[in-house]
Amino acid sequence: MAVPLQITFRDFEPSDAVRARIEEEAEKLAHYHPRILSVRVVLEQPNKHRTKGNPFRAVIAIELPGEDVEVSRHPGTQSAHEDIYVCIRDAFDEARRRLGDRKERQRGAVKHHEAQSRPTAQPRS
Repeated sequence: MAVPLQITFRDFEPSDAVRARIEEEAEKLAHYHPRILSVRVVLEQPNKHRTKGNPFRAVIAIELPGEDVEVSRHPGTQSAHEDIYVCIRDAFDEARRRLGDRKERQRGAVKHHEAQSRPTAQPRS
C-alpha cells in the first residue's frame, strides 16, 4: 500500500536522493500500523553556523484514524545530525516506536496497573 506522502524542505536545496530515502522510510511505516492516512515530513536546516556545522531537524506528522502521531528530532547537541541521513533515520526510528506503542495500546496488550489504595492515617490522640 502506498502511503500518501508530503515532503517539505526548508532552508536548503532539495535532493532526489534524500527524497528517495524519505519515501523508502515512509513505506516501511505501513508495517507498523496498517491504517496510516498520510505522512508529512519537514526537513530543515534552521541554523547556518560557519564554525559549529549545520545540523538538520526533522518533523514527521503521521495521520491515523482517531489520533495523530508527531515526531520531532531537534539537533540539540548531537553533531551526528549534521548528516541529513542520520537525522532522517533517527526520526523514522522514533516514528516506528511510537506507531508500535500505539498499536499495542489499541490491542490492549499494554498492562494497566490498578491504583493501590493507601491506608488512611489514623488521628492521633
